[in-house]
Amino acid sequence: MKRRIVAMIAAMLLAAVFAASQTGPSKPATTKSYTPSRTPDGQPDFQGIWSNAILTPLERPADLKDKEFFTKEEAAAYVKRMIEQGNKDRRDGAGTDADVARAYNDFWWDRGTGIVKTLRTSLVTDPPDGHVPALTPLAQKRAAQVKEARRLHPADGPEDRPLMERCILLNSAGPPMMPSAYNNNYQVVQTAQTFVILNEMIHDARVIPLDGRPHAPNSIRLWMGDSRGHWDGNSLVIDTTNFTGQTPFRGSGENLHLTERFTRMDAETLLYEFTVDDPESFTRPWSAAIPSVRTTGPILEYACNEGNYGMTGLLSAARSEEKKDAEKRAAKGQK
Repeated sequence: MKRRIVAMIAAMLLAAVFAASQTGPSKPATTKSYTPSRTPDGQPDFQGIWSNAILTPLERPADLKDKEFFTKEEAAAYVKRMIEQGNKDRRDGAGTDADVARAYNDFWWDRGTGIVKTLRTSLVTDPPDGHVPALTPLAQKRAAQVKEARRLHPADGPEDRPLMERCILLNSAGPPMMPSAYNNNYQVVQTAQTFVILNEMIHDARVIPLDGRPHAPNSIRLWMGDSRGHWDGNSLVIDTTNFTGQTPFRGSGENLHLTERFTRMDAETLLYEFTVDDPESFTRPWSAAIPSVRTTGPILEYACNEGNYGMTGLLSAARSEEKKDAEKRAAKGQK
């Protein structure tokens, strides 16, 4: 516990430094060419621990309409408002019991303390309206079928529950990797032939070959897809296919083609960009950009399965409800 608290305090201090740097022009900043350090085999060196905690939302808030970029003053006001809204440990007349219930474990949340340096109002960079494109009729039908299946069979067994409840995969772990409410750290380890991304959320490590091998056969489907990487100048490009139909991202399907790009912008910033290409699910491709800031870590263990008492409680509650329903039917002479 003491180790975790020290690590959290260090992360908060680094976040404060990052927030102080989140200023810039009201138009996209022109990034000076940065030459990253190299690994012994000559690749750009991305190794280390990074945090993508950020207050900029994936999609542009409705009240900002056509505003693609904040001014500096607007950005400061937005950050202040988001931090105040996210603070549950406050005293606003709700009463002692309500305050305690609301603030329970609030210390562990790590939503970020700044927005992207470009002052963009959304992480989505394309389409220009800052919104994820609409789902196709096929994707809408697919989502409706999943919803109906869960309504009819909410907890017959653990496989009826979402992957995150089963401690298999969270969307923030990706791919693509999205900022979440906490555990926003990930560690990069490189060799000449492999690029590894270890996510702090849950337990996932993506091992990405760089040796030019082809993708796995189409019949092989993986929770995090099948990734292959290659260098494009100072950027690493990762091509991922072979997703499963059980790992939708914003409504995507198993034929999602995801392209990710990592680029060192400066000594302390690693830019992560991705493009979602899934004609079966979205009316057009779309892209987003998320900066990560270097942090000291460490990457903490996320003991999800070991502490997944919620699943035990949920399934036992479902069995209890079934027993009560059976008793009611028996009392009425029904089968």
